[in-house]
Amino acid sequence: MVTRRTVLSGAAAAVAATALGTSASADQTITVDPSTSYGTWEGWGTSLAWWANVFGDRDDFADLWFTTKSVTYNGTTLPGLGMNIARYNLGACSWNSVNGESMVASPNIPRFKQIETFWQDWRNTDPGSWQWGADAKQRASLVKAAARGAITELFSNSPAWWMCINHNPSGAASASSNNLQSWNYRTHASYMAEVVRQFRDRWGIGFRTVDPFNEPASDYWSATGKQEGCHFAPSLQRTVLQYLREELNNRGLSGTRISASDETSYDAARSTWNSFDTTTKSVVNQINVHGYQGSGGRRDLLYSDARTAGKTLWNSEYGDKDGTGLSMASNLCLDWRWLHPTAWCYWQVMDPTPVWALIAYDGTTLQAGAVQNKLYVLAQFTRHIRPGMRIISASTGNAAVAYDPAARRLVLVGVNTATASQTITFDLTRFATLPTGLITRWSTSTTSGSDRYVQRTDVRLDGKLLRASFAAGQVQTFQLDGVSV
Repeated sequence: MVTRRTVLSGAAAAVAATALGTSASADQTITVDPSTSYGTWEGWGTSLAWWANVFGDRDDFADLWFTTKSVTYNGTTLPGLGMNIARYNLGACSWNSVNGESMVASPNIPRFKQIETFWQDWRNTDPGSWQWGADAKQRASLVKAAARGAITELFSNSPAWWMCINHNPSGAASASSNNLQSWNYRTHASYMAEVVRQFRDRWGIGFRTVDPFNEPASDYWSATGKQEGCHFAPSLQRTVLQYLREELNNRGLSGTRISASDETSYDAARSTWNSFDTTTKSVVNQINVHGYQGSGGRRDLLYSDARTAGKTLWNSEYGDKDGTGLSMASNLCLDWRWLHPTAWCYWQVMDPTPVWALIAYDGTTLQAGAVQNKLYVLAQFTRHIRPGMRIISASTGNAAVAYDPAARRLVLVGVNTATASQTITFDLTRFATLPTGLITRWSTSTTSGSDRYVQRTDVRLDGKLLRASFAAGQVQTFQLDGVSV
């Protein structure tokens, strides 16, 4: 997660930009082309730390985030989001002393953001005697997610404190300086590989991917930061990634894939990826990127880089300060149009800052609080575009479309980003067969609390056109069954 939101604009980003808050009410037509395919949708997810460090042992939240059940929370029935990706954060903190040395904590990091590490004494190289009872709540959340069918990924915000030059897992004194001791380059990789093996053997968790970094090229991981973080220059990333592949292979984990580098923005991800040599690129199976560039950045060029290299591409972390959910929906559609990831993850489904959260909580008392509108907006996507569906093209950047050939189901999600109502027409003339009866739709308003994931069956096709009225800031999902290409 970034400590500040970065949004770039300008000519270079124009290809991927959609304006929010425009007053234009011009109707629009979105052409859907089923002959295109941007891969098979792998799913939706979230990172577990930090919310899971507080609420990870609760089954109601596990059901809410990782199933499509209806879940009762504080007397309200909520739509389960059906996420199927859980990103586990390997912590960097412990409070023990080794040879008179101990962790140096940033004065600004709250306790719930300090994630306990398992290897707490560097002198003890026997993994069997490490502190495997640590980080109990986040581990519980991971086990619950996996039991509900989630894919799992391991990532690191910072190496364990004792591997850091200043023993501070929030970063170096200078935020642009590497903070991993040179003699621990391989140790960091070895530790992550060992955690993969131990989670498999102890808890039956098979991490599909592992990423040793989090926004590593960024220059805001400092000793006074508000979370764990560590700067890794791309040259150091290359070294650690190659060590990680070796250490996984040494443990018989050749099937565990490496993802990298979880850079904060599309443009930073391109810069880091293109700095890698051929050997480093060969050990990275999946390019992870974070969506903190908002509507800016060259999503299209990052997709081209990933496609050329034959790599899977995920938006592995997204968040913003727009509590309505409209920016999230708009940027997600821009990802659909230009980035073409096969998975998309929200950063913290629960957060003390309400505008970031799907459910807010008090950072002092750690009591869960109010449901935010973003939950209902995200449900429009996650409950309907499901793993295994084919990602197909929509002609504008304010729609997400997917097709399930086996079920003959077409899902259309549209977003009106304007401040006035408009009619959006989905042009489906390129499909062979379409339903003739009423079509079910779901809607969420980002301008009021009166329309939150409401289901209606009241729309018909006009030939092969689906026309629908969208209020300002409205998100609507249409599910068409009996569709053939």
